[in-house]
Amino acid sequence: MSMESTGMRVFSGGIWEEKYGYARAVIAGGRVIVSGCTSTVAGEVRHVGDAHLQALTAMEIALEAVAKGGLSREDVVMVRYYVVEQRHFDPVGAAIAEVFGTVRPACTGVRVAGLVDPRMLVEIEIEAHRA
Repeated sequence: MSMESTGMRVFSGGIWEEKYGYARAVIAGGRVIVSGCTSTVAGEVRHVGDAHLQALTAMEIALEAVAKGGLSREDVVMVRYYVVEQRHFDPVGAAIAEVFGTVRPACTGVRVAGLVDPRMLVEIEIEAHRA
């Protein structure tokens, strides 16, 4: 996925950004605030049925936006994730630990009734801050 930065906004060209009128990320001072990311790549949901792999893909997309905003994985201070089934907390949590290791950002996990596409099992938001 190719990210494009236009001033204080980062766009990935994802189908939902244009359809729903939002940016992949917003740069606000020393912060990069990334919208919710799923495992949708080139308009297709990847890793259908696998919450762990969907989470890894979503974080890859989110971290690409963080990088476009001038920050890195080490600058991430907050992760919020939304799962549609109780059993997905552990696989998604494991993916977060895998990606962030010793960074140890603050984190909130919430179970929701559903996401925009029923094949999506997880959505992840990330905030990064320049120290």
